[in-house]
Parts: sequence; structure tokens; C-alpha cells
Amino acid sequence: MISNNDITTRGLLLGMINHLSDDKTFEELKLLSQTAGVEIVGEAVQKRNKIDPAYYVGRGKAEEVAAAAKTLGANAIICDDELSPMQIRNLEKLTEVQIIDRTTLILDIFAQRARTSEGKIQVELAQLQYMMPRLTGKGIQLSQEGGGIGTRGPGETKLETDRRHIRRRIHRLKQELKQIQKSRRVIIKSRRYPVISLVGYTNSGKSTLMNALTGAHVVTGDRLFETLDTTTRGLLLPDGRKVLLSDTVGFIRKLPHHLVEAFKATLEEVKEADMLIHVADGTSPVLDEEIATVNSVLTEIGADMKPIIIAINKIDKNSGQSVFIRGYDRDKTIEISALQGFNLDRLLKVICNVLPSTRQLVQLFIPYNDGQILDEIHQNGLVYEVEYKDNGVKIRGSIDKAILKKYEEYVLK
Repeated sequence: MISNNDITTRGLLLGMINHLSDDKTFEELKLLSQTAGVEIVGEAVQKRNKIDPAYYVGRGKAEEVAAAAKTLGANAIICDDELSPMQIRNLEKLTEVQIIDRTTLILDIFAQRARTSEGKIQVELAQLQYMMPRLTGKGIQLSQEGGGIGTRGPGETKLETDRRHIRRRIHRLKQELKQIQKSRRVIIKSRRYPVISLVGYTNSGKSTLMNALTGAHVVTGDRLFETLDTTTRGLLLPDGRKVLLSDTVGFIRKLPHHLVEAFKATLEEVKEADMLIHVADGTSPVLDEEIATVNSVLTEIGADMKPIIIAINKIDKNSGQSVFIRGYDRDKTIEISALQGFNLDRLLKVICNVLPSTRQLVQLFIPYNDGQILDEIHQNGLVYEVEYKDNGVKIRGSIDKAILKKYEEYVLK
């Protein structure tokens, strides 16, 4: 990461390994750091069952890390967990470098990725809520000049103002998000077609699948949190139904609670969807953990009871080995390659089977002078029979209930 003064963040990574984590979780910290633009100069890991309340790791290990940071020329120590204000103060005093915890790192990446005004508001709200209890004085984190991790988004000028000003700012951002949520709910309720949301762990290939199915041009890349703002596109299913496919932000282990809270407006898309496609990275060595993480967030936002398909992606990189996901029906689990287009036709058929039907079988009579209505019905529904009469056309077909009202006058009772 380059700050405003062209100072690179040279980070020494610090983590713990216990019965809840292993080397693979520490690898994720490396990916997060690289995504944020950190130049990694070293790593330190301690095996211990409990986080030290004063120094995160033990005092002795903290002193070792302080010496290593000096030797390696690190100007920041990046920790793999969310730290308390006291832990940050103690470590900064001992090491004399900036302390960046996992939450600050993730918030910084989100600040880099936010493109829409909604995304920027949500990130700023999460940052301010997280920083609020940490504004206890002008320690190293707040008094350093320049940008860098922990200063992106709200900026130093906001973070160094008094608590009252920050509280007012938080209140205003929450009000703006309430209006966004209100507008979003109106849009969602007025939609004529069912909505399918893509969910999954970050970098699992959701955006690639979105592009493959709809021809959208969502930016993709082998980076964490490539997609932050929601994208929605139309999709025609093999059974003739039209749906809206929505690509949302990816989830990650230890996702900051502030971020989930702040992004409720965006996650409303998931909560209100008619069905979910959980895109999972079939090449991940911790696939079960990543699926559990996604399920945990879905439960937190109240979207865990929706119809769901597991799409095990990147199967082209999996050496032909089949992937089995415990706890899911085989008929709702499908191996795909979004990049190569493998099995996408089968995925679409599974979607047709799982997506709840919102259609109604009807008979309509369309006068010849309302020919454009007949065209619309062919486009928006499935026509099974057509019978030409002297003064119009009698048809039998199925039409989505959401748009059937538009053709009410033509329905034969």
C-alpha cells in the first residue's frame, strides 16, 4: 500500500495457531495483506490456546516480534485477529510501529474497492464505528502523518476530531443508509421477476459465474473482495422463466461484525432473494470451513432458510477429483467451471427444479388489434396452445403471477 507520502507499508505478519485455526488461516492473512498492497517482510506465529488480553501473544513473544520488526525494517505489525484498544496501545508502545489488526485490514480493502456512493457510505460507517472506541488519545496510530492502512476512507482529519463530531457523522450515515434500504425495498417489491442471489466466500468465482450466465461485464480477478457493489442482470432459464441474477460481496472468516451491520443495505438483496446459489471454490483446501463461514453469515442476516444450490466452482483446476459437501443433497450440489463453461447447462436445469414456481396456468383471449400484447405474453411467459378465431387469438399458457395483473382484462374466467 502506498500512502499519500509514498510510504510503503512494510508489514510483519503476526498470528496464533490453536485448535480453532491452522497454517491455512494464516495464509489468508498473507492474501489479505497482499490485496491491501502491503510489502510483507516477515512472519511470526505463536502456538497458544488463548489470546493474551494485554499483548495478543505473550509478552515474551511480543518482545521477540518487536526486535524482528526493527531488524527487518517493518513499519507495521499486522495481526490475524481483531484487537482491543488496550492490546493495540500496548503493542505500539512495545514495538514502536503501527499495529494493524485483521478488522482494520479488511476495512481498508473495502475502502479501496468501494465504487458507488452506497458502498462508500457503508465502508465509512463501519470504519468509524470500529475506530470510535480506539480514539482514546494520540498514539502512534492516530498521530502519524500520511495515509496507509487504517487511514483510508474517513481520513485522518475525521478520525482525529472529537467523539461528538464522529457520533454525529455516524448518525448521519445511518440515516442515509436507512433511506437507501427503504428505496431498495421498494425496488425489490416492485420487481416483476424472481431474484437469485450469488453468495460465497471471497474469490470463489461468483462474478465469473455472473458473467458466464448473463454476459455481464463484472470486473473479475484473482483477488480477495474483487466485487463489493451489487450487480444485477436478467437471465432467461431453459423453462422460459425470466429471473434476475444478483452478484454480491464475498464473505470471509472473522468477517468484522461492524462490516456485516454496515452492509445490511447491500445484503438486503440476499435476504429478499427467492433463491441462493452458493458458489464454492472446489480447489480450496479448507472448503468445508469456507462453506461454514458463508452459512454463518447467511444465518446472521436471516437468509439461511432460503432454497439453495451449491455450485462447486473451479473444477477444471481440480485434477478430475470429485468434491463431496457434507450436509447437502446431491441433486442440489453441482460441480462447475464458470471460467470454462463446464456444466453450466446442468446448473441452469437444477435452478429450474429448485426455484419456487411463481407461474399460473391461464387462458387468454387477445383481440387482433392488441397484437403487441400477444408479443409480450410470448416474451414474458410460456405459451402452450394458440387458437386463431375470427376476432382474435385464444391462447393457453403460464405467466408469472407478478405480471399477470397487467393482462387481467384478457383472462378467460
